[in-house]
Amino acid sequence: MSGGWVMKLGEALAPLPLPATSKWPDGEPYQCVVNEPGAQILIFAPRGTDHQTPHNRNEAYFVVGGSATLKMDGETHAVGAGDLVWVPKDVEHRFCDMSDDFVTWVAFFGLKDTPTKG
Repeated sequence: MSGGWVMKLGEALAPLPLPATSKWPDGEPYQCVVNEPGAQILIFAPRGTDHQTPHNRNEAYFVVGGSATLKMDGETHAVGAGDLVWVPKDVEHRFCDMSDDFVTWVAFFGLKDTPTKG
């Protein structure tokens, strides 16, 4: 067997939100489903406020449900199901005006310089 697997969206979303943290007082809205050297994939379903800060790796968002406004590097973009968003490392970004069903896969690329969450 190859070690490959399939994860359904509902299965990834089921445990969210995770317990609250100081950064995410309403509960962490993501979980990591792949954590390999050079690549990390998360499911991200923020509600209310997106508290994320810039990351030290490039990332891609694959929006699979709902809609939101993405604020990135001083510009705003409407995003919705089916959209792909590319965010270079260290670029300020966050989602706002999210619909109640907004959800996106997030893929980080490259090695982490320092531990990063969120």
